[in-house]
Amino acid sequence: MAESRAPGPDAAAPAPAGTAEASPRPISAETVSANPAPPVPASIAPVATPLLDARLGAAAARFGTPSYVYCTDLAGERLADLRAHLGRWFAISFAVKSNPNPALLDWMRDRLDFLDISSGGELALSRQAGWDPARISFTGPAKQEPELRAAIETGLGELVLESLREAELANAIAARTGRVQPVLVRIAPARVPKGFGDQMAGRPSPFGIDVEDAAEILPRIARLPHLRIIGLHIYSGTQCLRPDAICENWRIFMQVFSDICTAQNLRPEKLIFGAGLGIPYHPGDATLDLGAIAAAIGPELDTFRADPRFVGTRLVLELGRYLIGPAGWFVTRVVSVKQSRGTRIAICDGGMNANLAASGNFGMVLRRNYLIHRIGGDEDGARPIEKQDISGPLCTSIDKLGGGVVLPRLEAGDLIAIHACGAYGPSASPLYFIGHPLPREVLMTGGQLRDITRIGEDRPHRGTDPTRTDGAR
Repeated sequence: MAESRAPGPDAAAPAPAGTAEASPRPISAETVSANPAPPVPASIAPVATPLLDARLGAAAARFGTPSYVYCTDLAGERLADLRAHLGRWFAISFAVKSNPNPALLDWMRDRLDFLDISSGGELALSRQAGWDPARISFTGPAKQEPELRAAIETGLGELVLESLREAELANAIAARTGRVQPVLVRIAPARVPKGFGDQMAGRPSPFGIDVEDAAEILPRIARLPHLRIIGLHIYSGTQCLRPDAICENWRIFMQVFSDICTAQNLRPEKLIFGAGLGIPYHPGDATLDLGAIAAAIGPELDTFRADPRFVGTRLVLELGRYLIGPAGWFVTRVVSVKQSRGTRIAICDGGMNANLAASGNFGMVLRRNYLIHRIGGDEDGARPIEKQDISGPLCTSIDKLGGGVVLPRLEAGDLIAIHACGAYGPSASPLYFIGHPLPREVLMTGGQLRDITRIGEDRPHRGTDPTRTDGAR
């Protein structure tokens, strides 16, 4: 494994903290790009460095806060690491729901093999980003006629069927358009190993066809004349940090695939493995060891692919947060600081309205702090290190980004960065709740910063004057 290198003495300095009345000193894109980022191994979580702080500070100075900053260099490192460890067996498909920003999807277009969408809206965003529909699959348990029609008419690669109802509807649409639509049948296994943050099988679920019902339902789908079953799909668990659990889950997949394909006399063109690869969100979380996964499951994947039924099958690993989650930061500014009954509270311009996941309200049973740092650090010891609560701007007690976070003392005007925010960010947050300015999205490539904000361009963002109607900032 390559080691990360600290920035040299010519690295950009940290963005200085502002005050309630003044913003940090602007840092030009030219200054930032003159100091290229050191390589960061994909297998370790990125940490705060002076260069990272300079770039996050530059994004805040140019585009305002709150903002998301996505680093394509780091995403590229993570993709390379995935291919190095697992590319022998798998192509890679990106789950658009994790981050549907068209600029990111455009960056991925020549780097990834496939996209998976979960709605007609995501199909439109993927097409906007230039993706060939033949490289797109479409999952989701409640697909409706208009989006199915649009997908089939545009030449969708694979429709992932989640029910017999959906299969019959898709068959009728394909018949009207004179097409035979390739389909994958999603299967819900009977169990999911312990260790996954969320489970979509092994219990009553809206997703896919229960494995115990497959023998009855798959032949009925196979008889539909305008659908062609080309393979199977399983995504049963997500956000797992245990290599042993991931390998056990993939073994379940292989057994289910083998049993169904044998029973249905199916020689699949494609089999989708829902990756389940997790990322470290919280202090103390382990970083997933891809090498351990490859070493443990590789021989079994080789045996599986050697089966004559699967020799011509393409195995696809579907994932989202693993690729882009650690390559994003949420940057928010402290608006006010107060002392309340012995607790120091920093109140920021972005909270759960802009970042629901970091507030602990996006599927988290017990709230835990994300990894957070103050941009600029402790200023060479000038800032005492202490526990502080971090809240957002909303009039609700659940708008909390951190409790008892150990950081350099925060003051009004400071910037903080929340890590692992590249996935399930603005599109998964209640952006319009209480009507605060919307967050910006910024793409960082080789030190260059670009505004790629998609959501709410008809609404004011931080740094705009909401009373103006001419669009001026």
